[in-house]
Amino acid sequence: MAETRKEEVDGGNEVNDPPEWGEDATKDLKNGGKQMESPVKEKSIGLMKSFRASLKAVSPMSSKNKRSESTDSDQSQISNSTLRSPSSPSLSRGSPSQSSFQSPKAEKASVTRTMSDSAIGLTGTLAKRGASIRQSLGLGPKKHKQDLLEPVTETITSSEEQKSNSVESIDRVLELRDTYTLPEIPALPLSVMEINKLIEGEVLEDAYVNLLSLRLELQRERQALDQEDCPIELVHKEKDLSLLYGTLRKKMSAIVCKSSDEKYCSAHNKELLVYVAYIILEEEKRQGETGAMQGWREAWRDAIRDGVRDTLKKVHLDSREQNASWLAVHLGLLGKTVVEDLERVKTQLLSSYPEDFKVFETYVSCHHEAVGEHLKTLLGKVTELKDYYALLDFIIHRYPSEKIMGSCSLQPELKEDQRVLSLDKDFLNQIKVKYCSRLQADMRTSLDRIIELENEEMWRERRKPNIDEGIYSSHIDMDICTNIKGHVQGSSRIDVNLEQKVVRSCLEELKTFPKRFESAFVEWSSPLSNSSLWAEYHISYINSFSALKEHMESFKDSCPIPLELVRREIDGLTTKLSRSLMDHFKTDVKPFLRRQMTGKWFSFDEDFSQLIKRTKILSEQTKYMSPKHKQAFVNEAHFFVVKEYVSQLMKNNYSCKNRKNETAATKIANQWEELKEIFQEMHSTSDWLHPVGDQLSKIIGCRKSDVKLNLQPLVENYPDIRKSHLSAVLYFRGIIRGREKHIILQRLAELKESVGNAGSKEHALFNEIQAADNTECLPGTTFSCLSFIMPDS
Repeated sequence: MAETRKEEVDGGNEVNDPPEWGEDATKDLKNGGKQMESPVKEKSIGLMKSFRASLKAVSPMSSKNKRSESTDSDQSQISNSTLRSPSSPSLSRGSPSQSSFQSPKAEKASVTRTMSDSAIGLTGTLAKRGASIRQSLGLGPKKHKQDLLEPVTETITSSEEQKSNSVESIDRVLELRDTYTLPEIPALPLSVMEINKLIEGEVLEDAYVNLLSLRLELQRERQALDQEDCPIELVHKEKDLSLLYGTLRKKMSAIVCKSSDEKYCSAHNKELLVYVAYIILEEEKRQGETGAMQGWREAWRDAIRDGVRDTLKKVHLDSREQNASWLAVHLGLLGKTVVEDLERVKTQLLSSYPEDFKVFETYVSCHHEAVGEHLKTLLGKVTELKDYYALLDFIIHRYPSEKIMGSCSLQPELKEDQRVLSLDKDFLNQIKVKYCSRLQADMRTSLDRIIELENEEMWRERRKPNIDEGIYSSHIDMDICTNIKGHVQGSSRIDVNLEQKVVRSCLEELKTFPKRFESAFVEWSSPLSNSSLWAEYHISYINSFSALKEHMESFKDSCPIPLELVRREIDGLTTKLSRSLMDHFKTDVKPFLRRQMTGKWFSFDEDFSQLIKRTKILSEQTKYMSPKHKQAFVNEAHFFVVKEYVSQLMKNNYSCKNRKNETAATKIANQWEELKEIFQEMHSTSDWLHPVGDQLSKIIGCRKSDVKLNLQPLVENYPDIRKSHLSAVLYFRGIIRGREKHIILQRLAELKESVGNAGSKEHALFNEIQAADNTECLPGTTFSCLSFIMPDS
């Protein structure tokens, strides 16, 4: 029975090797240990363990008592290991390990009593020792069973009480921090397994002083040996020391890592941070010693950063499919988490560290680093323009603002120069490049959609263009301007650099739009070229694209080169639209102009009536053209009609006889008056064209002898008139050949020479008119006739 009980106790106190230790190291440690204690002592410890377990089940303990109890349990297990002699000294300063590890004399006395006493005596001794242990743990005297069964009443602590408890907790931590001194280092350290158990149980103070003791012991042993000697036991001990220091650092890092988590902001954990800080300081003082481990402060900072990373990973993140505003929502929660985390650092953790640790600054720096890494991860998931914008806005504006790093709850610890998120410029530029690239793609889609809308709402329905402020207009220019200016204004709220990039991207995409629009419009409008709607649409788009060009002038200073390219494309489109409209008018009226100044013309007015009708239609249409384009267009139409009308006199299609020249002159004067009136109504500024019709009609209608008298006004107004032009007019007048013709031509030459540079060179009419060839003399004419022939000049 006793043997069975012994086996149960032994099994309950078995200590497993740490997972990071190798099989050889464990074996070496066991070989270096002492023999197990007596069976009687094992029974005692087993009973004590059972006794403590019952206490733990029914007794409410403070965090400090829990820590002591945990240490007692751990060390009662360690006492059964074979790694240290029971004669190891107890720890100083009343550490938790003292309750389980007695002095060598007490240990020996206990063993003697146990072997000599009866079972009843053994029980009494254990009861006394249990009472002593309870007293050392601050648990008071043992209660009777009926007392243990008393109901526990759960009370709800008010916010004032919680606040008071928090203040008391902080005061205790501050007192511990300010009065803390390193305990006396034991002469002989605990075993490696015992120290490891202390570390795992977060009994950092006791574990550390025993580590220092082990290190000093190792130094003494090394100094006692010759330089060349290095026994295997010493190598194993160095390895054990290194492993224990690594375990201690890992445990400290784990404590620091989770310290800002709301779940772990207890008084116990705050006290642990005090020990962490002073262990780091002590190790920094001992950096020159043999066996010292480097980089404690760096490991502490890395642990803080890892803890912040873990905190940020827990921030809720929807998928794009779950929430269209997934990123904006996530960034809002991210900012809130950062503020709450730093608030806990400020209110809960600063009291645990000496001031030279610069705890708050370190946490701020680690938050910057972790947030930057988190944002890089988010960037890989972003595909939409609004999400790129949300990222940029968060980085540049929201993060350093009073909503996050500038929060009043973080002042005055968080300085002004610590607010900005420190990111690589390449990363920020990468977001901007992706933003602009996405913007161009969206811009192209928007512009293509504008063409589709124009087709759906206007072309298919064959709706007349809207009239806005007296001119035809479409929604195209306003849609494009609103789109571009919206993007530019949004980017300007980020920074000037992004604004310039956005303007350049918009203009780059706009540059290709006029050609795409032209292609779509020409394809649709070709079947309607004979309808007035065709002309109205042309005028509407001339106006719209001209207005678009004017709107884009606001970007002249920021992006002059891209803007110039856009100007050229828009000018190219409006020129083509205007040219197409003008060519359509010319094609429409040219047949009627060509039938003027013929024999049929004298008695048939239908052709001229059609010319007037179509010119009036054009006049009506041009009323709705923007003034800038209208003037040039009307002037060109005016010039064309005048040129073509006068050109009919130059073709030698008809020669007036039997005083028909007077009838022709009268008709020309009347028709000319109608044409002049129409173009005056169209507000043509080509007034210089008005006299030519009247002056030609006078030359045609006057007597032959008076022709040379009427040449001077014509030459002065149109110095580009040549002999061939006047010869054609004389032919229509009926002066085909003879001396009078040559006298008239001679007079023309004299007038041209006298006018010389005084004539108008700005306006050229006859240079655009080709006259028919004239033969001065018929076959068989005498040589004297040739003497009057003059060169065409």
